[in-house]
Amino acid sequence: MDKQRLEKSHRHTTADRAPSALSQNPRPAKLQARTSGSPGGDPNTLLPTGALASPCFRRSPSCRIPSHVFESHTRAPQDSAHRDRQVHPATIVLRKSQSSQAALVPKEHKMFMEEAYNAAICFKMLRDLNSADSLRMKYIIKKIKNMAQGAPNLVLETIHDYFVDNMEISTRHKFRLFHVLEAVIGAIDSLEETWEKTFIELALENMTKSTDLEEVYQDAASNVLVAICRHSWRAVAQHLETEVLTGVFPHRSLLYVMGILTSNKQIFNNGEKACWEEQLAQMAIKSVQFLNTDVWSKELLWALSRPDRTHQEQPPEKAFLFLYFGLILQAEENSNTVRRHLLALLETSHQWPKQREGIALAVGLAAARHLDQVWAILEQFGRSTPIKWSLHSCSPKNSEDLRWKWASSTILLAYGQVAVRAKAHILPWVDNILSRMIYFFHYSSWDETLKQSFLTAVLMLARAISRNEGAHSYEFSQTSELLESLMVLLDKEPPDSLCTLTRQQTIHIISSICKLRPPPDPERKSRLLSTCLRSVLALPLLDVLEKHTCLYLEPPNIQGDIVTGSHRKRNLVPGAGLEAPVCPHQVSTCTLAGGAGFTPSSQVIKALYNKTSEALDQMLQSFIIQNPTADELHLLLSHLYVWLASEKAHERQRAVHSCKTLLEFLNRNICLDPKEDFKRIGQLVGMLGILCQDPDKATQGSSLEGVGHLYQLLIRQRAGMASQVEAQTPKQSSQPSADEAPLWSSGDQKTTPPTPQEMVTPKDSISQFSSSQVIKEVMKHLTMAELTDFLWTAIDGLGSASPFRVQAAADMLLAAVQEHGATLETVATLGRAIHLQLCSVRIPQARENVLLAVTLLARNHTPELVATFLDFSISLDSHAFQLWRALGAERSVSRLVLAILLAWLRERPLSAQATDSSPPPKEETCLRSLAAMNTLRQLQGTREFKKAMQEAYPMLLLALLTQMHYVLELDLPRGPWPGQEAQEAAAPSPQGCSASLEALKSLLSTTGHWQDFAHLELQGAWDHFTAIHTYPQGVGLLARAMVQNRCVQIKAVASQLLPNLLSKEERERKVSMLILVEFLYSPALLEVLPEQTALVVLARSLRDSSPEIRVLSLEGMGNILFHPVKGILLRGQLPPFLNGFFQNSEPMVVRIMGTVSDVLHRLGAHGAGAQSLGIAVKTRSFFDDERDGIRAAAMALFGDLVESMAGRELSSLRTQVHQSMVPLLLHLQDRCPAVVTQARFAFYRCTVLLRWRLQHTTFCTLAWERGLSARHFLWTRLMTRSQEEFSIHLAQALSYLHSRQRHMKTWAVLFIGYTICCHPRAVSRMVNSVDRNLLLCTFEDLKKAPEPGLREFATRQLSFIQEVAAKPH
Repeated sequence: MDKQRLEKSHRHTTADRAPSALSQNPRPAKLQARTSGSPGGDPNTLLPTGALASPCFRRSPSCRIPSHVFESHTRAPQDSAHRDRQVHPATIVLRKSQSSQAALVPKEHKMFMEEAYNAAICFKMLRDLNSADSLRMKYIIKKIKNMAQGAPNLVLETIHDYFVDNMEISTRHKFRLFHVLEAVIGAIDSLEETWEKTFIELALENMTKSTDLEEVYQDAASNVLVAICRHSWRAVAQHLETEVLTGVFPHRSLLYVMGILTSNKQIFNNGEKACWEEQLAQMAIKSVQFLNTDVWSKELLWALSRPDRTHQEQPPEKAFLFLYFGLILQAEENSNTVRRHLLALLETSHQWPKQREGIALAVGLAAARHLDQVWAILEQFGRSTPIKWSLHSCSPKNSEDLRWKWASSTILLAYGQVAVRAKAHILPWVDNILSRMIYFFHYSSWDETLKQSFLTAVLMLARAISRNEGAHSYEFSQTSELLESLMVLLDKEPPDSLCTLTRQQTIHIISSICKLRPPPDPERKSRLLSTCLRSVLALPLLDVLEKHTCLYLEPPNIQGDIVTGSHRKRNLVPGAGLEAPVCPHQVSTCTLAGGAGFTPSSQVIKALYNKTSEALDQMLQSFIIQNPTADELHLLLSHLYVWLASEKAHERQRAVHSCKTLLEFLNRNICLDPKEDFKRIGQLVGMLGILCQDPDKATQGSSLEGVGHLYQLLIRQRAGMASQVEAQTPKQSSQPSADEAPLWSSGDQKTTPPTPQEMVTPKDSISQFSSSQVIKEVMKHLTMAELTDFLWTAIDGLGSASPFRVQAAADMLLAAVQEHGATLETVATLGRAIHLQLCSVRIPQARENVLLAVTLLARNHTPELVATFLDFSISLDSHAFQLWRALGAERSVSRLVLAILLAWLRERPLSAQATDSSPPPKEETCLRSLAAMNTLRQLQGTREFKKAMQEAYPMLLLALLTQMHYVLELDLPRGPWPGQEAQEAAAPSPQGCSASLEALKSLLSTTGHWQDFAHLELQGAWDHFTAIHTYPQGVGLLARAMVQNRCVQIKAVASQLLPNLLSKEERERKVSMLILVEFLYSPALLEVLPEQTALVVLARSLRDSSPEIRVLSLEGMGNILFHPVKGILLRGQLPPFLNGFFQNSEPMVVRIMGTVSDVLHRLGAHGAGAQSLGIAVKTRSFFDDERDGIRAAAMALFGDLVESMAGRELSSLRTQVHQSMVPLLLHLQDRCPAVVTQARFAFYRCTVLLRWRLQHTTFCTLAWERGLSARHFLWTRLMTRSQEEFSIHLAQALSYLHSRQRHMKTWAVLFIGYTICCHPRAVSRMVNSVDRNLLLCTFEDLKKAPEPGLREFATRQLSFIQEVAAKPH
């Protein structure tokens, strides 16, 4: 070192001169270099040789550039431009002392010139700092830092000399020089002790100066001291302690440095942080004496309560002061002093967040030694008037109100700090602290501040408890109330945004609190799970979440701040103002806490959600660790089921990820007892199985992986492998190992997730299967109860609004039935549930699978399914109808279904009114009997049951007839049944028919027995089945129709009659006897029941308990089959009866005609013989009688006569039939309904006798058709048979033009009109002038008809007849 430099001294003032300490710094050498270029020029530019004469190179302190000769020189890194530039040593002018010159003698000239060049460059950059803008300044700092890494002493000496030799530089320039010095000291690896002392004194001198830059300048100098601490913190700490313990309240810059040292752990090496804290504690003990100094105490309180320049952060000096004050109070032994100072601190303003946190910290530190006094002070403060006012005031009116508005938040934070600092003494105080926290949480005005304070306080308390070893043996009484408060907090979180750590922290707290004793009861834990799952899983998609979250935040307002290192820095740009400092750790806190001044990015939101979701997963794992039982697992899963079944894809994705994570955790840690059966695990298999077909690939993968883990759990549980597995300590989280990369994130995937084929499932045999094969494999290991749960889950999925869920559920249902349908239990309830859900299945393939599953179930469970389906088949809807068809899809099963339905149909308990001795009927049985009848009616026309219906026709016929009798006995109301309205619209009936009657009609019409149906329909015989007293007549007419039509089922029905005649039910015996009496007229009966056997049966029935059956037996025994002689006697009585037709009394004539019909019936196959012609002639003469009853009776008798002569007709009778066709046809328009009915039936019988083609169409036309189409069809069938018949029919029609009945006359005119149009020549040849004139007159009258159609028809026919008459023959 140059001794001359040690003796040099400088005079300076505090405001504008460098400190005197700088003159004591030895310098090894001085270099003076002359450089050129403008102040803003490039520092890398060298001066040309000719520039030495420039006036700017005169000797002055500002132009002297120091240089140092290094014993071991390392070249500083240079940029490419500098490396390429040729060095010109002639441009550097050196001014050296003797010592420095002597030091330079051994050095090579080139090395010396490089050092001189670097010193010049550094000097010029330091000079250019004053005028550099922000970007330029950053560049200069970077260059000097790079230079310092290669030549630290050179740079440090240059900076030092610049301070010493340039006393007149501006404050702003010095401010920037401090920035450079801080950066250089922070960049170098070590700092020599000489420079350490020099720059410590430099910093201490400047950090307390008052300049126009105020605190900004002081902080810049203080940051130099902080940078030195990285190399030697003890020396700095010693200087700080000396300054603090002078008895004068420390300058803010000293507190600033101590605050940085306290808050920044990076400054210290391992173990040094504790040493600093110990030294700080000793300083606090030594500062206790100052508490009783009035001036020091007032300055302390003023510094603590002074408002900060920005309320988003707290200056390091103030944060440290709260800490230091708390340590001093902790060290104070006088409790009164502690109480006095704490109360004074609490009475300051609570308006700002950092102020509240600082107060709470000081209170907590004091509580570490004075817990009782602190508790008393908090209780006293909490019950003070300002606090009571703040609890009930929501709208502060002035600054004084704002001062106390958030005091309750301070108290909450204080209780949290008390819990943290009390450490081992906290357990007895936990319930008291919790009760006060809960009180202030519930009774304070709700806002974000209160929420965050409460959450922070509880989090501190929970951590304090968790660190205490005796916490698990201690019972707390307030945990249940705390959990309720936490649920309230979660419920108040905005459902469409995620901008804070509130959810994550709350869930962590809940996990910790639930570990304490006593554990939460099941009801509260259930509500906890529901609340936590809803708060996290119900959040919107990440895209939506990001948009909504941004709406809560303000745009950034950070302009000129430079954030480097771990503490704040300020940058001064020429012309720019000073901005509030921003701490990097506070920025990140703002990012997570949702404070103003930051707009979150999608990555931040995603990371925040992932952390929140991870907290939820860890809570579930914590619950199962605390209570590793099957009941606990069922409780957790049951709350996840709601979200697994969500209609929103992102909610399902999140829920299935949580479920998979929980199963993976259980699979890895083996927490559950393998001897304990899982509960409702089949439901979980079903839920995951459905989600394996989710459209979302991530959900598919998570579901498949979850099924894999579940499969391993089942295998282990079923095989009892837990005893062979080495005991493992349960882990707190299920993070993937290093060699197991996570398959996908827990949140919504922004990138395309791997396909299910790419997913990594557990390493076992199941990993190779598809999702459907996996489910089938898992089903093999389910118990019957679990398999039933699986089926219920699949059936519930059928009612979903999501198509994929419906299809997946149908597939699983079919798969389960295919594999285990034969062994299933509770099939009845499953069938009922399928019916309830079938209406929701709109997808054809899914519906087909469900119905196929029903078909497969019916193979082994037909009785149960039939009984179940009957419960919802009283009024058969379309979905139930489909189930019945699926039930009988297989022919063997369809026969069994019909047999079971018939068995249910026979379960007919009578009501209490029917018999006094019998007990009341069982309602379920009665309803199923009625439902069976209705079901049979609906199934008769189906393809699946067609063959079975035909085979079971005899049993069905007897069963339905018996059922009708049963219904009449019950006297049930006969309203319209489903599907009957359309039929009644086409064929109006006098009154609504019962369902059993409709079933009978359907049976006859769908099994090929339409002729029997036609007989009853055309006679209007169905009405007989609607009353109990006419019921026998209806059954008799049906049996008679079967005989007359030679029904092929007579023998089969007769075979069923004998067992029914022995039935215990009177109604069955009665129905059978009614049919048997009529069947005696059929020759086919004797093939089944010989004559003598029939007599024995009838004789046995004479002893029946029913009088009606005994009478029917007598009637049967009097049949002509057993008494052939009766045929002669009956035919002998016919002539007197025929003569009685001409009596004047209408009732007498009607009865006589009825008697003749009865005689014809009793003659049976023998017939009337030759007397048939006479009967036909005399009967026809009454077709046009003016008396309605006689016309009807005559037509009925004629029809019976035609029927009795079928198969053996005479030619003369055939002529009578032809001659009766037109009258019968025209009487279809008779004014008397009874005449119309008998005319219709007689006409039909004549068509059968005449063997008309299209007999079924003829029957339908006669039965139901009305209008011109019916007239045209019947006219066509009648007039196109032969010329002989044509003339007869036309002549008869002409005769009806004289009828007195207007409808008959009109019908005849229309008939003739059709004939004229189609056969004009034939009509013209047959019609004479008289008939023609009659036709013209008739059509003239018809032109006045009220119906427009008739008037138009008459007009056209009149014109046509006139044209035909005018033509020559």
